[in-house]
Amino acid sequence: MTRLLLMLVSTFWLAPAGGDEKEDVLDYIDRHEAEYGEVAKTIWDYAELGYLETRSSALLQSKLIGAGFEISSGIAGMPTAFIASYGEGTPVIGLLAEFDALPGISQGASPVRNILEDKPNGHACGHHLFGTGSMAAALAVKHWMQANDVKGTIRLYGTPAEEGGSGKVYMVRAGLFADVDTVLHWHPWDRNGANPATSLANKSARFKFRGISSHASAAPERGRSALDAVEAMNYMVNMMREHVPQETRIHYVITKGGEAPNVVPDLAEVYYYVRHPSAKELQRIWDRVMTVSRAAAMGTGTQVEAETMHGNHPLLPNEVLAQVMHQNLIRVGGYAYSEEEQEFANTIDQSFGLEKSYLGLQEKVLPLEMVHGKASTDVGDVSWVVPTTGLRTATWVPGTSAHSWQAVAAGGTSIGIKGMQVAAKTLALTAMDLFNNAELIRDAEEEFLDRRGEDFQYKALLGDREPPLRYRLP
Repeated sequence: MTRLLLMLVSTFWLAPAGGDEKEDVLDYIDRHEAEYGEVAKTIWDYAELGYLETRSSALLQSKLIGAGFEISSGIAGMPTAFIASYGEGTPVIGLLAEFDALPGISQGASPVRNILEDKPNGHACGHHLFGTGSMAAALAVKHWMQANDVKGTIRLYGTPAEEGGSGKVYMVRAGLFADVDTVLHWHPWDRNGANPATSLANKSARFKFRGISSHASAAPERGRSALDAVEAMNYMVNMMREHVPQETRIHYVITKGGEAPNVVPDLAEVYYYVRHPSAKELQRIWDRVMTVSRAAAMGTGTQVEAETMHGNHPLLPNEVLAQVMHQNLIRVGGYAYSEEEQEFANTIDQSFGLEKSYLGLQEKVLPLEMVHGKASTDVGDVSWVVPTTGLRTATWVPGTSAHSWQAVAAGGTSIGIKGMQVAAKTLALTAMDLFNNAELIRDAEEEFLDRRGEDFQYKALLGDREPPLRYRLP
């Protein structure tokens, strides 16, 4: 369908939804803002890493259990993963909830750099808001369903380890989305938009090289340096960058490189990410990286073993669903800063060193258009098995990059909570439209099947490995 036709159709779809019922849901979320803010701030304080989010997951589950949801926990081999369900029968509308933090990004809720020595990790991608906002939406939809005798199932997926752990992939692989009609998600950002979007497919591995240790000065001829192998691999991959499609992204960190200069390292490790818009092209590039690792080992007289850590498909957009979510985001709108928040934002803005300020975007909603993202997410795998759409809201000061101390800072303040509330409201209203209109679900399914192609068969890019539950541990 053309965008104009979609707009006309979506207007028709949204018309039957009860205006009073929607206002009641918006009011419900507003009345519970303090409670949701407390949950988000608590998870922000926990700042637990992927697959280690024990307290964060338990807190969300306890709130959902208290509201009458049925919980299945420890699913798909992941102790912190869970599914919370309310209602019965169809349609089944799924919401995604993340809650993992990032390592090595410590910051207080301050507009200036403030490293917290006792807290090495931080919510630099705002997943404390993601999980809590999705929970808030689920609770609001349950409230509406109960008050209006609405049939169907609202289901919240508690998904751990999005940051490099691919928690959702194991859920998809286990068939936990097989009976879901549509999935909705959101993510913290520095502005508000519900655009249909793509992302980059992504695959990672740890390449562990083993050599022979010896005295680096007295007997260097007897050693075979694992660090040499890592450096050889990195050098060859860096030369390869000229000869891959320009959309490719490759990044790495050396996680082990030896302990003392006078000892030839017998163990070294490098951790690689490779990304591309196409999962098929990604696999071709990945095969070349694997070949390079073996060549590096051969050339340095060492041995190499590669452990695949994660793999994500790109997002498959759904314009039918995106249009409906966009209309609901327009209804909810952005938000204004208080005087104190404005002062905080002004200070943060000065830290960017940008030629242009983006302050004020938190009050606006971006126009609807296809967005080709450069990041990666395990939501991508979900989107290839069930029609999926999402939105982003201004939980950070406009101009903020994800994975930055500025993102951690704003996420721990009322700015983050206000953006989270926008997301919770938009998700809830969109879920209501889906419950109210079977034709909308059918049209989203039709687009989904058309985009995916008749011959598509889902296969996890990370293979048959079990969840890497210790991937964040030394």
